[in-house]
Amino acid sequence: MTLVRQPDPAPADGAELGRPVLKTGAALVGDGTDIARARHLAAAFLTRVQAEHGLPVSQRAMDLTQLVVSELVTNARKYAPGPVLLDLAITGDTVEVAVWDACPVLPVARAADAGRVGQHGLEIVMAVARGFEARRESLGKRITVRIALADDPGGAVSGRRPL
Repeated sequence: MTLVRQPDPAPADGAELGRPVLKTGAALVGDGTDIARARHLAAAFLTRVQAEHGLPVSQRAMDLTQLVVSELVTNARKYAPGPVLLDLAITGDTVEVAVWDACPVLPVARAADAGRVGQHGLEIVMAVARGFEARRESLGKRITVRIALADDPGGAVSGRRPL
């Protein structure tokens, strides 16, 4: 995990001036363990955010982040050739999950169909996300999803609030 101070007086990523931005990432190379590795990376990242930086992370946020990571990495592996890049960052009160792959085709959520078996991943991701963005890049595309850190309908929040 990397701790970076924002030098820009007006950070574009939603971070507050002078507040650390916590982030980590990984290149996934398609060896069959990518999805599990990505989920473990997300869980370890949020656990460190709680333990070392005192940010509250609800169990729901932990679970949803792993679900979103799993769905996005699965789709990238299934539909795009080559490597997949996973980036995780804390910006304000959200965890931002970004997955890059080499395929420039943007995903499209399909219409709800109770009879359809499978292919509901993007629908699920969009339903649980606070924010969703899919954009083409000079090579491939990047899908970015934001999830609230303390989003738990039952009110169970782990960790301590920053001073």
